[in-house]
Amino acid sequence: MVRILFVCHGNICRSPMAEFVMKDIVRRLGYEGFEIESCATSTEEIGNDTHYGTRNVLEKHGVPYRRRSARQMTCADYDRFDYIVAMDEMNLRNMRRFVNGDPEKKVSLLMEHAGERRGVVDPWYSGDFDVTFEDVLRGCSGLLDEILSGRSL
Repeated sequence: MVRILFVCHGNICRSPMAEFVMKDIVRRLGYEGFEIESCATSTEEIGNDTHYGTRNVLEKHGVPYRRRSARQMTCADYDRFDYIVAMDEMNLRNMRRFVNGDPEKKVSLLMEHAGERRGVVDPWYSGDFDVTFEDVLRGCSGLLDEILSGRSL
């Protein structure tokens, strides 16, 4: 079982987008044995469903999603997941209290898996969910390639 956790600030835009995109990629390729979730570093959106902009762009690209509730990351997530993937540098900083220094080197930025050291564009501020989708798709595809080839972790 490969367990992946995507993390952003509120868990309503980027991290659920990454969760559903990765689930779709894995499903389309016929892979089993993946557990994929998402969460927030903050408490601001706890209990809220995925942002309508994220839902709209997922529908536009034929990516299935389900109703869900935003949740905050916990220290137990570090033990439970193999890959903890942040959407930007601020998320990395905010995750420090949950990952205790990342002794097992599980934490990364999503765009690192696409060969770039930068954050995923935040549609909360940009309003451009299409650009965010492209970032997420590239990052998730790169992460899956690394996992399958054994280059990661």
